[in-house]
Formats: sequence, structure tokens, C-alpha cells
Amino acid sequence: MTCPACAAPVLPGHAFCEDCGHPLPLVSCTACGGAVDEEAYCVQCGLRQPDPRDHQEAALANGTAGVSDRGLRHQHNEDAMALTALDGLTIVVVCDGVSNSPRPELASAAAAENGAAALRGAIEAGQEHEEATRIAYAAAARAVVALATSPRDAPACTYVSAVAGPGRVTVGWVGDSRAYWLPDTGAGRLLTEDDVASPGLLTAWLGADAGQGGVRVLSLTPDRPGRLLVCTDGLWGYLEHPEALRTPQGPPADSVRELLSRALDAGGRDNITVVLIPVNGGSP
Repeated sequence: MTCPACAAPVLPGHAFCEDCGHPLPLVSCTACGGAVDEEAYCVQCGLRQPDPRDHQEAALANGTAGVSDRGLRHQHNEDAMALTALDGLTIVVVCDGVSNSPRPELASAAAAENGAAALRGAIEAGQEHEEATRIAYAAAARAVVALATSPRDAPACTYVSAVAGPGRVTVGWVGDSRAYWLPDTGAGRLLTEDDVASPGLLTAWLGADAGQGGVRVLSLTPDRPGRLLVCTDGLWGYLEHPEALRTPQGPPADSVRELLSRALDAGGRDNITVVLIPVNGGSP
């Protein structure tokens, strides 16, 4: 859901936009027509209203596919993803809202949408992929900082971006969302390095309280075809090793659903987002 005035993401049940203050349309219960509270529960019958972000799927014409799901234990999906294509390139941003921050779902949505738009714009303007990745991260970080209303109200999220084209992959990241290279033959590998001091304790994130850290950027020239996998810890928390992330060769849309099912079957304790990008090998 988005605000009709400024297009900022909003949650079901909110009476006003958190960004611009515009009144939002009243939401009625899908079962009984009663009023819905700010937690998206009907005050009359108690039914939790479906949220479009609970389960989302996206696909591009080049075969790239993504899925984002709230999992089995969270009330809301605090992950977000944005996918776009440009002149033979695939651009993806995946973000995971930091659950102990306020309104993390708004942080992840703002970072994903602004990051992907800025990454596309920078490449269209002629920037090299590494520099475009840094520009996009800065735009995403500014969008998340703008959500803060006070030092104690600072939404936060992780961030991982990818630009993939024939024979070339560039990723950038902050936090513990990851990118993996999974060649069709040979061993896969993790491309990113988590910004954590210990399990569950982030040392870097996007938000008004994030400090002075910056994005880390890595480029890869694959020597064979394969897939670039971008995901949040709801997936790799169960399937961490690259070989555990392999699926039978087939449409990426089927593969991302398969990986989601594996994470749910393993417990689904967190929100789960996974994107698969087909990549041709060889010189760029």
C-alpha cells in the first residue's frame, strides 16, 4: 500500500501517512466490514487483515525471479525487494528491516525502491557499475534516514544490491543480507561478508543511527554460466552453504519458490526473501 499523496509505503490500518501526514482511506475488515486497527486486526471480529507484503512474487522477462514472504512467526513482512532490467542488465536490491527498530518495514521498502531507482539512473547516466552501486547505496541510506522523527524513532534495515550482465556481476552490501554465486558447474561461493559482531548483532545498517560506515562493493567476472542469488537471513539462516542453495535446473521462478519452501519447512522463523538472476559466463 502507498500514500495517494506522496507514494510513500504505508501499513493497513494507519489513518495518516507517516511521511507527509496525508489522511489515508479507511480500511474495512474483509470478513465482516468492521473497522481495522493499526495492527491490521479487525476490532469487531478479530481477523488479521491480509497484507500485500505478506507474500510477494516478482519476475523479469530475462528470467530473473524473486519471492518475499513473512514466514511463519512474524506478524509482518519486514523484507523488501526491487527488480528492474536495463539494456541487458539486471538490477536488484534486497533489504531486511531491523526488527528491533521502529517501523522496519518502511525502512526496507524505502531502501529497496530508492536504491534500485538510483542504481538504474546512475548506470543510465554512464557511471561504472561499482560507482553506480555506491551512488545507489547513498540514495537508499538518505531515504531511510529521512524516515526518522527523533533519535529514538530511527527505522533501520540491511541492504544488498546487484547489477548482473553478460560476464559481469557487481554487488554492494551493508548488514547481513547476502549474495551468492552459483555456477551451473563447479562450486558456488558466498560473495558478501556479514557486518556482524556476533550472531544477530549487526555492526552496520541503514538508518539515522547507523554511524559513518559505507557500502562494500565487489565485482566478479564469471567464467561460466550460473545464477546470482540475493537473499535475506530468513533463507541463509537455514541454508547457509552455497551447495544447500542449489535447486534442479529449471525456471528461476520455480527455484525461488523451492528455496522459500525449504526455509519454511525448516522453521520459517524470519521473513524470507530470495532473488535468482541468470548470468551468462565469459568475457564482458
